[in-house]
Amino acid sequence: MLAFNTPMQSSLQIAKRARSQRLSQNLSRKTLAKISGVPEASIKRFELTGQIAFLAILKIAYVLGCMEDFDPLFAPKENVSLEQVLMKERTRGRT
Repeated sequence: MLAFNTPMQSSLQIAKRARSQRLSQNLSRKTLAKISGVPEASIKRFELTGQIAFLAILKIAYVLGCMEDFDPLFAPKENVSLEQVLMKERTRGRT
């Protein structure tokens, strides 16, 4: 899968989704801060700029019920051997 977003664009999109998730659960920033242990100012900065410490985003995700979204992050990729690549059947071309 190709990513066409810059890291900044991705962080802003994640912040927007986190804010939507917070609002859908009827949580104020103050309440989320109290439950998660992340300062309200950090939550506000995250929602406005996309910038937050990794541990803080994990705490917020835990409270919002989104921890499983981090499972595929840096998951091991399936190794492909050179033999598997060379044995792949051609679908086009001359024989």
